[in-house]
Amino acid sequence: MKFASINPATGETLQVFEEMSAAAAGSVIENSYQAFQSWKSTSFAERAGHMYKISELLQQKKAELAQLMACEMGKPLAQGIAEVEKCASVCHFYAEQAEFFLTEDLIRTEATKSYVTFEPLGPVLAVMPWNFPLWQVFRFAAPTLMAGNTALLKHASNVSGCAIEIEKLFLEAGFPKYVFSTLLISSDHVEAVIKNPLVKAVTLTGSTEAGRDVARSAGENLKKIVLELGGSDAYLVLADADIDAAVELCVKSRLINSGQSCIAAKRFIVVKEVIEPFTEKFIKLMRSKKMGSPLNDDTAVGPLARHDLQEQLHQQVLMSVKHGAVLALGGQIPVDNGAYYVPTVLTNVKPGMPAYDDELFGPVAAIIEAKDEADAIRLANDSVFGLGSAIFSRDSARAEKLALQLESGCCFINAIVASDPRLPFGGIKTSGYGRELGSYGIKEFVNTKTIYVK
Repeated sequence: MKFASINPATGETLQVFEEMSAAAAGSVIENSYQAFQSWKSTSFAERAGHMYKISELLQQKKAELAQLMACEMGKPLAQGIAEVEKCASVCHFYAEQAEFFLTEDLIRTEATKSYVTFEPLGPVLAVMPWNFPLWQVFRFAAPTLMAGNTALLKHASNVSGCAIEIEKLFLEAGFPKYVFSTLLISSDHVEAVIKNPLVKAVTLTGSTEAGRDVARSAGENLKKIVLELGGSDAYLVLADADIDAAVELCVKSRLINSGQSCIAAKRFIVVKEVIEPFTEKFIKLMRSKKMGSPLNDDTAVGPLARHDLQEQLHQQVLMSVKHGAVLALGGQIPVDNGAYYVPTVLTNVKPGMPAYDDELFGPVAAIIEAKDEADAIRLANDSVFGLGSAIFSRDSARAEKLALQLESGCCFINAIVASDPRLPFGGIKTSGYGRELGSYGIKEFVNTKTIYVK
């Protein structure tokens, strides 16, 4: 099988990659396990030295890495550079903090000494998506490697070029060979990797459907797993919100990565007192955002990553309109070769519409009217997803109380939802389980061992 790297803005085939044979993949896994035998015994200082180096390399190569992402999956250049810089920051963060996070935890009991220690597990498989080709990988790899594990990357096939470049970066930073390894395999072969007894844990970022498949395989083989899956984040706009500021942040969040982000704002739940001015200003700002080549510095909205994703999004919009949603802006596929979709706003969105029930992975916003704050909370929680959420209100204390009622892995008040190396990140319901980042993320793939000395 071959993997084609195709520029979604032009349709040009950039490169073709050969899939690894089962034997070749098995050899990489064996080598990863052998590398673990040495890597687990290295000091935090030694690991940190390599991690600081890769942070420096990412900063040095951010322009070319952003160009690679723009060509492989359509990310606008400015956003690509910001993504690489964020990768550098997560490497630096764990280089500094890993030893502190994994310090033995002394617990007073009747014993002479009792404590908890955190030991690495071995090779960890990461099944990663195309939408943030570097960030998703580094936010997994930095804590995983600093904890003393080795890493196996199965990246999305359409960003195989990014996968190969990431492995090169780890080698250039001085990480021993096979501490970080790329597996160029199709999704059909992930189950075989999970079954391999040398693979000790799995993490996946992707769709809910992919999460179910991987969770099933991991469960059958009793492997620890972390899942960060789809989302339909609700942004609540209350009557006392600063409407101009809320609109600015809501549009920014909706158009992150051209709308292709699990934690991008998807549903805008606005109380009826302010829905008219909010909607008017929201549409005006969405209309102003420039769509174009991801290689242009002033592009705000690039192409979707693939043509099938473009068609799927368009069908979700058409079906929502068919069921009563109002097409207030956009809803069109441009006539060219690129996988573009015009920034779109749907109003009068109700249950039973894809814009209400499903995840819209592209520059399409759903505006939903709430009777009051209590109704806004009800509408926000009326979803199978539970990744992120946000509340806009001038009364931050009241918003904080409302945040505790939202069924999500995080809630940001007067700010857009974003992952941060210092804070745990993940969801509930069909948005997954487990946490990445912060002190919680690095402890997901360790053996939390109790030592009791009488």
